[in-house]
Amino acid sequence: MKFPVTSILVRVLALTMLILALSHVGQSKGSGWKQGGSKSSHGHKSYGSTHGQKSHGSKGRHVGRGNNKPPKNIPTPITPSPPLSPPSSPPTPTRPSGLQVGFYKGLCPNKLVDIEAVLEIKVQEHFRKDPTILPAILRMQFHDCFVHGCDASILINGLSTEKTAGPNLSVRGYELIDAMKAIAEAQCPGVVSCADIIAIATKELIKLGGGPNYSVQTGRRDGLVSRAQDVNLPSPFLTVSETISAFSAKRFTTEEMVILLGCHTVGVSSCAFFQDRLYQGTTQFDPIMDPTLRQQLMPTCPKGITANNSTFLDQNPRSSNIVDNSFFNQIQKQRGILPIDQALARDPKTIPFVQQFAQSASLFNTKLANAMVKLQALDVLTGNQGEIRKTCSRFN
Repeated sequence: MKFPVTSILVRVLALTMLILALSHVGQSKGSGWKQGGSKSSHGHKSYGSTHGQKSHGSKGRHVGRGNNKPPKNIPTPITPSPPLSPPSSPPTPTRPSGLQVGFYKGLCPNKLVDIEAVLEIKVQEHFRKDPTILPAILRMQFHDCFVHGCDASILINGLSTEKTAGPNLSVRGYELIDAMKAIAEAQCPGVVSCADIIAIATKELIKLGGGPNYSVQTGRRDGLVSRAQDVNLPSPFLTVSETISAFSAKRFTTEEMVILLGCHTVGVSSCAFFQDRLYQGTTQFDPIMDPTLRQQLMPTCPKGITANNSTFLDQNPRSSNIVDNSFFNQIQKQRGILPIDQALARDPKTIPFVQQFAQSASLFNTKLANAMVKLQALDVLTGNQGEIRKTCSRFN
């Protein structure tokens, strides 16, 4: 069967147009997906479909070209490189706030200087020349911390400063603190506080004296007040209950009080504090005192005579300048010197602690280390409080 030429041409033309129409549809779809990843007029990427979010009524297809005709001469989108971040500058050293071990690390002009280690060497040198500096600095630390906290207020010179109060007239060791401060100012000017110098010296001396080697915290600031009238320290003539109350006011437990008084394992006492315990007819006479000890002490402190003599607080001659638990053994044997020391071994509230410390040297060391850290943190000034004195004996 033959078809007319005109009919054949019509069929070919229709087929050609159909192919072209299908080709246009494919191009339109491809153009729409490219547009979805292009930048908006504000320079931000459009996330309408690329993050899986649906446009209203679009069912996920790109919308916005009403005639679905492919645009002409659309350049290939170029994804810009992310902006370069500015070079990071080294962090500025900041002074830490609060007590911490190694507070002064990196704060000296020479960042490699370990100023606390340098100061400890000075303490070691002084101790080799004068081992009695141990009880002297221990006493200084206690007397300082119990008045306005550990702020070195005891170091201030003046007519009516803490240094001039009765209980502090016999405090000594100032020359060591001044020598350490001079070293600190030479290597770290205006950085190391006098309060921290006392704490560093105390910690190092306890270790040199055979006691525990605890990690000292630093970061204290120096106080701005020092008045003799503010000095109110527990008297050695107080009862155990009164002493417990005095320590409790400073937030110490009875056990901590006993271990801190155990620091009387080193040091001496003058006759004025125990002389009346030796002789009958006085209000302080102690009939339970070890008779041998009484006979030994009478020549040192004759009856009715104000003698400026002294004796060791720990009556064990092999341990009189060693930080150990010997003191507790001595008071159990009724060989205590100060009235409060001996009372610890007789009062039901403190006897259990005395027995424990007397029996265990390791327990003594552990408890003493913890109590010293707590004592040296008592009401301290930190951060922007107080000041860093240039000279320990005067305010800036």
